[in-house]
Parts: sequence; structure tokens; C-alpha cells
Amino acid sequence: MASLRRMLDGDKLKLEGIHFLLVDDNPHALDIMAQVVLGFGVRNMTKVDGAAAARHAILRGGIDIVLTDGQMPGENGYQLTEWIRREAPESARYVPIVIITGHTPQSDVTLGRDLGANFTIAKPLVPRVLLQRLFWLSHEDRQFVLSDAYMGPDRRFRRLGPPVGTDGRRSGDLKGEVGEASEPNLSQAEIDALMKPAKVVL
Repeated sequence: MASLRRMLDGDKLKLEGIHFLLVDDNPHALDIMAQVVLGFGVRNMTKVDGAAAARHAILRGGIDIVLTDGQMPGENGYQLTEWIRREAPESARYVPIVIITGHTPQSDVTLGRDLGANFTIAKPLVPRVLLQRLFWLSHEDRQFVLSDAYMGPDRRFRRLGPPVGTDGRRSGDLKGEVGEASEPNLSQAEIDALMKPAKVVL
């Protein structure tokens, strides 16, 4: 996407002209997120304390990247991701979305991925990890998939088959309720393994 390519200056990230939308209901966490991206040279950001305000900012236009907390009261970051991918204006549906959350059980990471988030990052937010994900986004070459069941970056394993130990795509992947946490949080490496396609040996 053009906005992502604007992030590159040779092999270096150039973020001054990129408009970030930062979403977190916790003012302290929102300030930390803002300080991290300011440290990367970002000068154009909108900070909001919830999904409703985020939707208003997206409707005004001009957002290039969304960084959102996953767990928020009322409408959470996963529901915001689903709204962006499914109901936002056409020009905003393809914006990169990074979910930043303190709760990273596999069910939540998979939910974010299946709703169309580009990446999930575990809290506490580590600047190096976020910078690396932004670098990955700047080199993004995957097409977006639009279907009844999914809209987001292409997750298919072209000519490689499904990951080892899985049966491939399932029609019911997006159905089912996510209840109380019943599994341990994943590490950042485990999250990345779920979020980023990789070659596998069959």
C-alpha cells in the first residue's frame, strides 16, 4: 500500500509524514504509546481513549496506522478492528492495525488475526518490538483478502500447505464466543508465529 511505502527512506523508516491513531482507555498506557512513537520521529498522531472516539477519528479520514489496546471497557480493540475491516469507509478499511495488549492467550491472538489485525504486540510495550513491526509493515507485500468470513492481510500459505499440525482452513474459524481467560498468555515470539506467515516443512 502506498501509505506503507511512504514509511521507507532507503532501508530506514521515515515516520514524520505518517498519521498514527493511538487508542487506549488507560491514560498512562496511552501516554507511553505516544512517547514511544514520538521517539521514532512521529509528529502526526491522534490520541483517543476508546473505540467510539477512534471511529470518529477514522471517519474524519487521514489515518495511516492504528495502534489499539485489545482490552477496553465497552467496545474493545478486537471489535474496533472488526468495524474498521467491515464497516469503515472504503478508504480506511485497509489501514494497518496493530493490537497492543496485556492479555495474550492464543484465543485472543488468533481472534485478532482472524478479524484482520496485522500484528499483536504484548504489553508492556517494548519500543524495539513496535519499531520492528512498523518496519515489517513498510515492507508488506501481501494482498488483502475480502470474503464473507474474512477481510485483512492474506494469511494463506501459497504452495506451502498449511502449518504443521493443522488441517488448514476451517469454515467455523470466526464463530464462537471468547469467554474468560482460560489459557496462559503467549510470549511475543509465540504471538509472531501466529500472526506472520512462515514457510513450513511438510
